[in-house]
Amino acid sequence: MPLSDDQNSDSDSSRLSESTASSSDSEYSRQSFNSDSSSKPSSPASSPPKMVTFDELMAAARNLTDLTLAHEIAVNANFCIKHEDLPQNSLVGTVKRIVHKAFWDHLESELNEDPPEYEHAIKLFEEIKEILLSFLTPGANRIQNQICEVLDTDLIRQQAEHNAVDIHGLANYIINTMGKLCAPIRDNDIKQLKATDNIVELLRQIFHVLDLMKMDMANYTIQCLRPYLQRNLVDYERTKFQEILEETPSALDLTTEWIKESIEDELSSISDESSSSSGADHSSKSNISPTLVLNNGYLKLLQWDYHKTIPETLITDEVRLQELREKLNQLKIIACVCLITNNMVGAAIVDVPDFADQLKRVSVPLLEGMNKKTFDLKEALNAIGVQICSKVNGSLSERGLPTLNAETQNNLMGQIASIVEENNPVCSLIDKRIQLFMKSLLALPSFQKCMPAVPGGLSVIQTEMEFVGSQYASIVNFNKQVYGPFYANILRKLLFPEAPIGKTETEAPTN
Repeated sequence: MPLSDDQNSDSDSSRLSESTASSSDSEYSRQSFNSDSSSKPSSPASSPPKMVTFDELMAAARNLTDLTLAHEIAVNANFCIKHEDLPQNSLVGTVKRIVHKAFWDHLESELNEDPPEYEHAIKLFEEIKEILLSFLTPGANRIQNQICEVLDTDLIRQQAEHNAVDIHGLANYIINTMGKLCAPIRDNDIKQLKATDNIVELLRQIFHVLDLMKMDMANYTIQCLRPYLQRNLVDYERTKFQEILEETPSALDLTTEWIKESIEDELSSISDESSSSSGADHSSKSNISPTLVLNNGYLKLLQWDYHKTIPETLITDEVRLQELREKLNQLKIIACVCLITNNMVGAAIVDVPDFADQLKRVSVPLLEGMNKKTFDLKEALNAIGVQICSKVNGSLSERGLPTLNAETQNNLMGQIASIVEENNPVCSLIDKRIQLFMKSLLALPSFQKCMPAVPGGLSVIQTEMEFVGSQYASIVNFNKQVYGPFYANILRKLLFPEAPIGKTETEAPTN
């Protein structure tokens, strides 16, 4: 039963972060990086380098699994366990089908013997009894005693010795008990069981429905756990990650490298802006804002190559971040197409209301699946260019105006097709403006609900940008809440390596 990772619930993640991510950027002020954080209860403890045993590695893996599962349950309201059959043509599916058929055929041959051989059937009844008991809530003593009494395997074995087993009667009791314990969605499955006469097929179907009931019980447990996890997720994730760090001291290596690259990018930016590079080494480091470094690191995730391993502290949101990156890439292409069209034939369509939205509706279907390896972006852009020329000519004809000449159409389609080229100026411009919007969003205090102004050229995708931005800010703010103390330790070591422990706040520069 694979886990379903339906990511359409990021709006629920946004609501969760609004309730938990209440700290402002001041949490990451320079004072906190210069002070002795080891005395703070929220600060993670660091472990000295040591050899990691196999058991310690497995313990860390279990902690990571628990952390990832808890995070997914809390932030993804659509997360559930689903039953999916293996593909018929797959090796695993074929082996499973052959083995199961052999088992049930053997059972049927045993029951058809004279006298019947019941040993394997009794083992199945014993397994069914344990599954039914697992569905009971504490205090359900009457039905528990009844199940144990009717499915008493010792008694059934005694009956089998005298060829007096009422196997159909036992099956009917199991079906009736399942009907009392199952969720309403399984009522039709129970009816189908009652209509099955062949005892072997009936037992096979009973196990199938029991598997579905176990899945229902697991999903019900997930629903019950979700509110508790949402209330306690920050502390839970931080504690679990601290346990991972104690088991595997290298668990922050990629995160440290990620932050280090962000610091280097910021130093490079300072150097480019200054007339001279003198003093841009150590002195510039001490003047860099830790919050800015961290935010720039988060921005890099929107252009991250997800074939590489993501920083350890962001593993739980890797899929969501990757989907946001893919959505932003699609929005960037749409904005480029609209900007090029407006520059080329803006005078012809200036009086057409919502024409930009019409262009967007033309482009979106042709860009679906652009994150797939098999997607041909150049071909899609050619198709978009043809559709846009047709749309513009149709609008001009409706108003009795001359349509675009062949040269203008070719130029328009050529510029749209050139978006795919590396360092395309229009694409670079739109990309910078998207980054500027996201950067402005991260600069806002986490409690502020309003969106920053959308830069020019992005108005056609404003609604989508604000939606993606809210999801992105939700992930970032929650991540800061959980891993802020770990980031603080890393930033303090990288930015202020010579700062004395316990330095007073008055001596530290302000953020």
